[in-house]
Amino acid sequence: MMIHDHLWRAAERWPERPALIAGTSRVNFAQLAQDADRLAGALAGHGVARGDRVVVFCPSGREAAIATFAVLRLGAVLVSVNAQTKSRKLQHLLQDCTPTCLVADAALQRTWLPALPATGGPRAVVVAGEAPPPAGPLPGVAALVSFADALAASRDGTALGPQPGIDQDLAAIIYTSGSTGEPKGVMLSHLNMVSALESVAQYLPLREDDVIASALSLAYSYGLYQLLHAARVGACVLLLPSFAFPKQVVADMIRENATVFPGVPTFFAALGALQSSGPLDFSRVRIVTSAAAPLAPKALADARVLFPRASFYCMYGLTECKRVTYLPPEDIDRKTGSVGRGMPNQELFLVDDEGRRLPPGSTGELVVRGTHVMRGYWNKPAETAVRLRPRPETADLALYTGDIFHMDDDGYLFFRARKDDIIKSRGEKISPREIEDVLLEHAAVLEAAVVGVPDDLLGQAIEAFVVLRPQQDIAADALIRHCRALLEPTHLPRKVQIVAELPQTTSGKIDKRALRDGTPSLRPNQRRESEAT
Repeated sequence: MMIHDHLWRAAERWPERPALIAGTSRVNFAQLAQDADRLAGALAGHGVARGDRVVVFCPSGREAAIATFAVLRLGAVLVSVNAQTKSRKLQHLLQDCTPTCLVADAALQRTWLPALPATGGPRAVVVAGEAPPPAGPLPGVAALVSFADALAASRDGTALGPQPGIDQDLAAIIYTSGSTGEPKGVMLSHLNMVSALESVAQYLPLREDDVIASALSLAYSYGLYQLLHAARVGACVLLLPSFAFPKQVVADMIRENATVFPGVPTFFAALGALQSSGPLDFSRVRIVTSAAAPLAPKALADARVLFPRASFYCMYGLTECKRVTYLPPEDIDRKTGSVGRGMPNQELFLVDDEGRRLPPGSTGELVVRGTHVMRGYWNKPAETAVRLRPRPETADLALYTGDIFHMDDDGYLFFRARKDDIIKSRGEKISPREIEDVLLEHAAVLEAAVVGVPDDLLGQAIEAFVVLRPQQDIAADALIRHCRALLEPTHLPRKVQIVAELPQTTSGKIDKRALRDGTPSLRPNQRRESEAT
């Protein structure tokens, strides 16, 4: 089976059922499948063949969804890029994956036009959106066509239809956010993606009458899979604007009677801040999922207040294998702070620094085996060899995640830190998550992030960055006293900084690399800080 097959099955079974709502666009399954076939035919006419890379650089909306399925239907390799990506990074991605075609929104041409010359240009550029497309030929580009014209050209019966392929074919390259270095292209086969989709479907009870409200970019697996899950069960996806506009997100969710909300910690924090000005009506939401980064116990408790009738699924995954664990709603109060146990059709375990397997009750690096694990990193054999390593017992490759977890005696996992984020102070390894959870217990704290910074005496010193809840005011030294009452001396932050906001990666995670580097987005004019003595 190929990962896109679900859409065409849905089009046969539920042709008139709404598949997608994006702004003023409402598209049923028959229309979505038909438009994807037409675009696939147009791409083939411009020289895109099986295995070629196609970059989709559009905001998450109707055209991005059509392009996603069209590329997969054609047998090409989908490379979705977040619409917030800057020109320099886009140029790097284009040079790295050497696409045959670029599908790009005209409103973003100030970003993608400067990126083209250094890459030699893809063979074809399809320009989406309502803004005027660039005038005249582009260097190295043989064909420049509008999205609407590409669809129209196939309305005479030249739509592509199903193409030959096997599930070992490469389906997508999803670039990681690059928070710890240069972006890496995660290679996922159709088998990888189908396996992940089916495993998640075994525990997540989506229904054909659901409306999935997604403010997640289609450039990331968490957002992309909302489309795939919806097609699998016949549900509708409501593609929401960026969470930079939370009031619009809330209004759209209420208007369209959203029943499922996939979130990340920063989304829940934004909704919590908005609720302070008045109650939000999410009474129709029956399922909430949380992924991308572990949700702290206090943040989870706040989110459950926001969505009083919803079942919560706290999950953990990474682009390299999509999903690893989930915590069933009935275990939330029994296993507070856990991201759950492994999902179906995979094996997971912890290892120590020497790679030796650890028993339950231990803390170590998480290792994952399964057909959902990536093929590797595009053009990066050395980085691939670090993450994919053979297991002597099975003679196959396993994914070494680089994430440190504690596994309790029942097999439930508790996130501790990224290997790169572990703080080494006074000769001791310290999990920043433990300190963050203590800070979040304070009633005035909305968000918290803890990093290690170089220190000649300690090796690394602990620094904390805190965003306060609306209408809250507290001195930084009071937060240090709060930590001193709950943490051992070795875990006490040397400095707490109260800031207006925390920097984020484009996937919605807190960017700890930026915090360590002192990124200007912290708005230093609003910063207040205090040091422990």
